[in-house]
Amino acid sequence: ISKSRMPAFPGMGYPLVPGYESVGRIVECGASSGRNVGDYVFVGGSRSFADARALFGGAAQLLIASGQRVVPIDASFGERGVLLALAATALHAIDGGAIPQLIIGHGVLGRLLARLAVLLGNEPPVVWEINTGRHSGARGYRVCTPDDDTRRDYASIYDVSGDASLLDTLISRLAPGGEVVLAGFYDVLSFQFAPAFQREARLRIAAQWLPGDLAAVSKYVSQGKLVLDDLVSHIQPVAAAPSAYRQAFTDAACIKMVLDWRNCS
Repeated sequence: ISKSRMPAFPGMGYPLVPGYESVGRIVECGASSGRNVGDYVFVGGSRSFADARALFGGAAQLLIASGQRVVPIDASFGERGVLLALAATALHAIDGGAIPQLIIGHGVLGRLLARLAVLLGNEPPVVWEINTGRHSGARGYRVCTPDDDTRRDYASIYDVSGDASLLDTLISRLAPGGEVVLAGFYDVLSFQFAPAFQREARLRIAAQWLPGDLAAVSKYVSQGKLVLDDLVSHIQPVAAAPSAYRQAFTDAACIKMVLDWRNCS
C-alpha cells in the first residue's frame, strides 16, 4: 500500500472527472479522425465535459477524443489494455536515465517497471516490498524486504511507493554518483545533505508519459515482449465505484482495480 499523499495539481477541483486509463470501442468517428467505428482502443482521457474539471477525464461511459489521442489495440487485450498508460509511465521514467537496479514498491507500476527493466537491461532488478503478501508475481527478478537486502552500491534506484520518508534510506544505498528516481506522487520531500553530498547523489523526477512512450510500450506488448498478464486483480461494475475505490487504496491484495462501464444506465 502506498504511503503517498496526492499533491495539489493544476486542474484539481470539483466536480472532477478523473482517469487516463480507459479502453473501449469507437461508436462514432469523423472522416478525418483516422479511426474506424468498432475499433477497440486505449483512450488516455478526454476534455469533453461541460461544467466539470477533467483531470484527465477518462472515467466515463462515453468519451469524446481526437483520433490522435486514441490508440487501436487488439481486442483480446480486454481490460489489460488500461495498463498501457502505466507501462508508458514506467518506460518514460527509464528513458530519462539508467535501467533500474533497485525498485521500491511491488504494486502494478513497480511490476511494470521491473518487467521493462528485465526486457531492456542486462541485470534483473531487485524490488523492495515491505508487505510480504505482495512478494508473489515476480517475472525474472527478485522481490524482498529492505532488511533482506544488504547491497549499498546501487547505481540507479527507482521509487514508486510514494513514501517521501524513504529518501534518506535510498540515498544510503547508492553507489558514488548514483541516482534516485522518484516516479510516484509526493507531497513534501526532504533529505539529509551530508550523506547525499558524500555520494554525489543525483535526484531525478519522472513525469507523465508522452505519446512516444505509449507507442513504444504498445509495440512491446503487440510483439509479446512485454506481458500484461496477472496485473489486473479486480474488476467491479461502475455502480460499485465507492467500494471499489476504497478497496483499491486499502487492500494490499488489490494490485489493479478496473471499473466496468458496459452496463451503466
